[in-house]
Amino acid sequence: MNWMDMTLREFQAALASSSPTPGGGTAAAVALGQASALACMVADLTLGKEKWQDGWGAAENIQALTVPMMTRAGILAEEDSEAFDEVMAAFKLPKESDSDKNQRREAIRSGTLQAAKVPFETAEVALNLLENLHELALHGNANAVTDVGVAGLLASAAAKGALFNVEINLQSLPEEMGITLREQMPEMKQRAKTHSRNIMKAVRKRMEN
Repeated sequence: MNWMDMTLREFQAALASSSPTPGGGTAAAVALGQASALACMVADLTLGKEKWQDGWGAAENIQALTVPMMTRAGILAEEDSEAFDEVMAAFKLPKESDSDKNQRREAIRSGTLQAAKVPFETAEVALNLLENLHELALHGNANAVTDVGVAGLLASAAAKGALFNVEINLQSLPEEMGITLREQMPEMKQRAKTHSRNIMKAVRKRMEN
């Protein structure tokens, strides 16, 4: 399902329904898309304005980053739902014979690993945005600094929410699966926390000046 083709009302209705998808992973990717869009708006409001010339470099960087990111976030939202749907389909596979059981188990594990990889990428992309928002908060158009703050909050929610989904999927897999993801999780959590805090401090500082 391409969630980006829905109206906002339709997507909210789908999210509120009892269907397993869309779920938190899809919502995290959608939040990432909204964070990207807001950041892009602030960049546009900064570029070409002499008063905010000190922020042109940061704005150009954000603009180059967020334009493709908005598209990628929509794809990740779709891929997240598709990955979970595959896991659910694997659970419905026959389990009559030992061969059936083995195939079913492997299908479940393969699907679950993919369901961890998709939000892992969502978190990676969200962290990339978070790491670049700080300079925009400090030097971008001050009249839109709270929009940078909201973008930061949304990107933080996207990163942290996506990592929740990675974690819960990895918990159901043998330890030898998803080793790289497991090793990177602690650092990613800390980066999300640190960058989120720094953005909020920068926004507050600009609001007080």
